[in-house]
Amino acid sequence: MSQKKDETVAAVLALLDLLAGEGPASSFEAPVEEARRQGVSGADLRTVEQVKRLALAIQARLERRQQWSAALTTLVDTACDLVTPHTVEDTLKIITRRARLLLGADVSWVTLPAADDGSRLHALDGHVTMLNTRLRLPQGAGLAAAVVAHRAPLWTSDYLTDDSFRHADEPDRWIRAEGLHAVLAVPLSRGARSPGSLHVAERSVRRFSADEIALMNMLAEVGGVALERALHLDETRADMSALRGRLQRTETELADARRLAATKATLFDLVLGGCDPQILVEEFHSLLDAPVLLCGPHGTAIAAAGDMPEHTPEDFTRAAKDAGVLRDASPTLLDGGIWFVPIIARGHSMGALYVQAGPSPTDDAAELLRHAARVAAVLLFLQEGGASVAEAQLRDELLDDLLISVPRPREQLERRARRLGIGLDQPHVVVIARPEGGAQAQAVTRASSCARRMNGLHTTHEGDIVLLLPGTDPGAAARTVHDELASLPGRPATVSGSGPVSEPGAVLRGYREAARCLDAMTALGAAGTSASTQEMGFVGLLLSEQLDAEKFIDSTIGAVLDYDEQRLTELIGTLDAYFETGGSPTYAAEKLHVHPNTVARRLERIGDLIGSDWQKPQRALEIQLALRMSRIRRVLKERTEPARNTAGDQDA
Repeated sequence: MSQKKDETVAAVLALLDLLAGEGPASSFEAPVEEARRQGVSGADLRTVEQVKRLALAIQARLERRQQWSAALTTLVDTACDLVTPHTVEDTLKIITRRARLLLGADVSWVTLPAADDGSRLHALDGHVTMLNTRLRLPQGAGLAAAVVAHRAPLWTSDYLTDDSFRHADEPDRWIRAEGLHAVLAVPLSRGARSPGSLHVAERSVRRFSADEIALMNMLAEVGGVALERALHLDETRADMSALRGRLQRTETELADARRLAATKATLFDLVLGGCDPQILVEEFHSLLDAPVLLCGPHGTAIAAAGDMPEHTPEDFTRAAKDAGVLRDASPTLLDGGIWFVPIIARGHSMGALYVQAGPSPTDDAAELLRHAARVAAVLLFLQEGGASVAEAQLRDELLDDLLISVPRPREQLERRARRLGIGLDQPHVVVIARPEGGAQAQAVTRASSCARRMNGLHTTHEGDIVLLLPGTDPGAAARTVHDELASLPGRPATVSGSGPVSEPGAVLRGYREAARCLDAMTALGAAGTSASTQEMGFVGLLLSEQLDAEKFIDSTIGAVLDYDEQRLTELIGTLDAYFETGGSPTYAAEKLHVHPNTVARRLERIGDLIGSDWQKPQRALEIQLALRMSRIRRVLKERTEPARNTAGDQDA
C-alpha cells in the first residue's frame, strides 16, 4: 500500500513538474500512464487524472494570459507608432498591418465612406489578387454596412455562405478570388462618429473568440483616434499650403500695387505741376512701352509718342465710333492690337488715348491704361475747366437761395434753374447727408458728383450736405446718396430724405422735414443709415409739416379697412379687441363673443393683408396708432354728418 502511495505522489509530482516547466499538453498523459503501469488504481488513479486535468486547465489559462499580454504589448506598440504624426494613408497602413499581426489573420483592410455613397476598400494587407483596386461596396451591402449601421462588431465563419447580411457581386467576387472565409469586422470609431470599419479575414472556416473581438475593438478605437488626427493634420497641411500660396500671391499683388501707386503719383505730380500734354504722353509711352496717341473730342491729334501705325487720328476715331465705344468708359480693343481708352470728365467726352499695347495686355498694363485716361482727363479739364467751375458755382448758389427763409421771386428762381437745365416745377426730393467721420471734404466732393450725375443741385448748409434731386421717392434717393458716401473713411454718413416737392417755395419746407428726420435718426440710435420721413412710420408723420393722417392710416391698415368694407367682415374690430386684451386671441374671442378659432382665422387673414410681421413691436405700435386715428376719424365723421343733415332739414 505504501508503494502505491509513493507511485501516486511521484505521478502528481511529475505532472506539477511538467506544469512548472510549461511542457506541451501532449506530455501530461505520460505520468498518468506510468502510474497505471506501476499498479496505481482506484481512488489514487482518479486523483492523478484529476491533477492532470487541473494542470492542463492551469496551463491553458497561463497560455491565454501570455497571449493576452502579448496582444496588449502589440496594442501599446501600435499606439506608440500612431502617436507619431502620419498621413492618412500611412495611418491606415499601420492599422491594417497591426490588425493582421495581432490576430494572426491572412488579410486585413479598412472600409471608408466614398464620395459617391457606399464605401471603398483602403490599405489592404496580405491580399494576393489585384481585384481589390478601387473596390467599391454599394451602400447598405456587405458586412461593413452592417457594422456601421449597428455600431458593433460582427463576424462570420464563412462569408460567402452567410445570409445574415446583404451581399453584392463585386465584393463577393473579390472574397472568392482571395479564398477568404472567416471575416471579423469592427467599427473604426472617430469620437461619436463611425465612418468606417476595420476587417480581418482568414482563408479557413472558423469562429472568432471573445478575446479576439475585444482586441480588435481596442485596436479600432486607438486607430480611429489616430485616423481622426491624421485627417486633421492633412487638412491643416492643405490649409497651410493654400495660405502660403495666398500669401505669396498677396505679396506679389501688394508689390505690384505699390509700383502702380507710385506710378499714379508720378503722373498726377506731372499734371499738377502744369506739364504739357506732350510730356505726359511721352511718360505714358515710357511706362507702357507702347506707342501712344492723345486725341481731342473730335479726333484732333494733341500729342503722340512712339511709332503708331500709319493712320490718321480720324481713322482711329472712326474705328472707335464704328465699334460703338466712343462713350464707353473701359478700354476697348480695335484692329491691329490698338486699344481705345476714352477720356471722360463729368459725363462728357474730352478725347481719347490710342495705345498699341497688343491683343492681351497684363492686368497691371490694363489698370495703367485706365489710370492714364483719368490723368489725361484731369489735364484736359484743368486746361479748359473754367466754364464748368462757374456752372458749379451757379448751381450751389441756386440751392442756397432756395433754402433761405426769405425766398426770392419764384419767376427769378425758375428762370435761373431753366438756364441750368433744371425744372423746379417737376417733382424733386430733398436729401441731407451728415458725415459722421472726418471726411467732410471728400463727402462734399462725392455728393457734388452725385448731384451733377443726377442733374440735381448741391450745397452745404449749417454743416450738412444738402441735395435737391429729381424724383418722387425720397427713400430711394437717400439710399443712393448713402451708397455714394459709403466707401469714405470713418463711420458711414447719416442720410435723410423728404418730399417730393414741385415748386421753389416747397424746397425749404422739404429741407426742414429732412433735417428733423435726420435729428430723429440720430436720437433713435440710427446714425450711419439712411431713411425718409415716409419710411419712419408715425415718427415721420410727426416730423412732417403737413400731417397727412389719411395717408398714414391707409398705408398702415388700409388693406384691412378695404377688406371689411368690401366683404362686410369684422377684421378691424378683431384687431381692436386683440390689442385691448394684451395680444391674447383667447381673451379677444371672449370680448367678441366668438370662438377662439374664429379669432385665429381672422388674425391669419390680417397677416395675409398687411404682412406676417404685423405683430412685431414696431409694426404693432404703428397699427395701434392707426387704429386709434381711424376710430377718431370715424367718430368725427359720424358727428359731422348728423349736423349737416339737421342743417339741411332746417333749410328745407
